[in-house]
Amino acid sequence: MFTGLIEELGAVAGVEELPTGRRLRIATAVAAELALGDSVAVNGVCLTVVRFDAAGFDAEVSPATLRVTNLGDLRDGATVNLERPLLPSDRLGGHFVQGHVDGVGSLAGIEQETDFWWVTVRFPESLSRYLVPKGSVAVDGISLTVAGLETDRFAVQIVPHTWRHTNLHARRVGDAVNIECDIIGKYVARAVEAFRGGPTGDGERDR
Repeated sequence: MFTGLIEELGAVAGVEELPTGRRLRIATAVAAELALGDSVAVNGVCLTVVRFDAAGFDAEVSPATLRVTNLGDLRDGATVNLERPLLPSDRLGGHFVQGHVDGVGSLAGIEQETDFWWVTVRFPESLSRYLVPKGSVAVDGISLTVAGLETDRFAVQIVPHTWRHTNLHARRVGDAVNIECDIIGKYVARAVEAFRGGPTGDGERDR
């Protein structure tokens, strides 16, 4: 479980194609504090540490995860958002983020307003039932608040600290982003569907 408050920016230091999936090498200063088997959210995707040293860590990405996230687009030198899991004693400053991406969207607009930034994200139609004005959403693992909502896109306003300390400042219009909707909203939607005798899920196999 994560909070969507990005701990550090890492850099992709290697991409190795495997017979099935891919291995990513992420350079980060927090690697020395990791252990084998630890979870780390990389651009909002929960990955498992399979190797680490003082300079970085390795994580393997399954074919299913590559299909439903933007991790397949990562190349050497790419900047990624990193967050280690929430501790029971930590304050919950963002919202509950599982690291299970619901869909891949794209940046439809980036506009500066004084020291702040408006970012518009186009999302898949299947996610529309989980998004509400003033609700929480994670974009590449960043906990954000929906400030504007249309049929196929939502807008968020980015404060200067978030702009500087996440990979948003390196993003461009058209870039793919991972979207994870609020878990509470998903449970509510599922309960309503079950009550009405509607669909029991999105038809996608667990990953």
